[in-house]
Amino acid sequence: MKNLSFIFLILISQSLYSQSIDNQIADIEEKVISWRHDFHKFPEVSNREFKTSEKIARHLESLGIKVTRNVGVNGVVGILEGKSKGKVVALRADMDALPITENNGLKFQSVNDGVMHACGHDGHMSILMGTAEVLSKNNDFEGTVKFIFQGAEEGPPPGEEGGARMMIKEGVLENPDVDAIFGLHIAAQLPMNKVYYKPKGFYASSSRFTIKVIGTQAHGGTPWLSVDPIVITAQIINSIQTIISRESELTKEPAVISFGKVEGGNRFNIIPGEVNLVGTIRSLDYGMRDYIKKRIIELSQGIAKSYGGEAIVEIDDGADITFNDPAMMNKMLPSLKKSAGSENVILSNAKTLAEDYAYYLNEIPGFLFELGGYNTNEKREAPAHHTPDFFIDDSSLLLGVKVMTNLALDFLDSE
Repeated sequence: MKNLSFIFLILISQSLYSQSIDNQIADIEEKVISWRHDFHKFPEVSNREFKTSEKIARHLESLGIKVTRNVGVNGVVGILEGKSKGKVVALRADMDALPITENNGLKFQSVNDGVMHACGHDGHMSILMGTAEVLSKNNDFEGTVKFIFQGAEEGPPPGEEGGARMMIKEGVLENPDVDAIFGLHIAAQLPMNKVYYKPKGFYASSSRFTIKVIGTQAHGGTPWLSVDPIVITAQIINSIQTIISRESELTKEPAVISFGKVEGGNRFNIIPGEVNLVGTIRSLDYGMRDYIKKRIIELSQGIAKSYGGEAIVEIDDGADITFNDPAMMNKMLPSLKKSAGSENVILSNAKTLAEDYAYYLNEIPGFLFELGGYNTNEKREAPAHHTPDFFIDDSSLLLGVKVMTNLALDFLDSE
């Protein structure tokens, strides 16, 4: 009977502790929203997150968290130690905005011309700042929490290093060595107050390709004197799309090729000398990705040559497949359900989005999950990520703080 009474007291104590943390999370909602509005109003692009990172660093320092600045260019790393030695868990948020002009009418719309948080990173940062505040007031755990605020997730500018790979190279997962890592991505088109997860391949790999089509310039009135790179380009674009529709086994895994930029010419009556294409490859299978890369080169060069021109192709890999560790996901699934409610934790399909968070998962166990950001009571439809109309509902942020807080505490407690 004494043992049963003791266990009962422990369960009551744990329940009260959990309720206390939930109350603390609820109490900082206005702060989290305010941070998000500020980040959104003053966005900074990849490797230029100077004011953003300083705001984060000052907040962590105000909580008594040990801070290291300028990791991987502008990254901020905070270390919160518990009451005694134990495992180390990392929580990650990305910081960079995109070169997009905002057009959604928000009261806190971007004031930086041509720059916008159009992917939810403003929410990610605010959620992790809130998580840090709650954990700093409840650091009677065994182990250590490492907060990773990373820049350049969208990719560093040409000729520069940055992002997850650079932070890893500079030791972000060391001193102390990290045992597990958790991250989230808000999803503007998924209903809020829900968490979406998937073991194994969740987000696709991404590769950036450029094709320079070289022809011979001529007067628009005498096209027979030219090798027209615009005509060649049209054939290349159409043919490359057949790699997906006719050569890729899409029942195995999804794959996508998209052209994001076609640039060439400067006047209505001049056939230009060259046209430049830029696009992306996405795949959940490395073999499929490598085959697509090979075929893009073969088709581009073959088509250009057949018309008397030339194609120069360059392909750079930007992110690996985001592979969620199945054992870690299974272990921490009860934590997700405790935070959001079992009915609100939803097994998802794979996405052809990409995240350089994948590189952390190549090194240590962990996972990325999605947090719904759309209020279904909205009168307007939720726009896609990376668009001028992008928005998320402020009320979706609080669940993110709760999930990240519980993941950290539950992982350390389980160890």
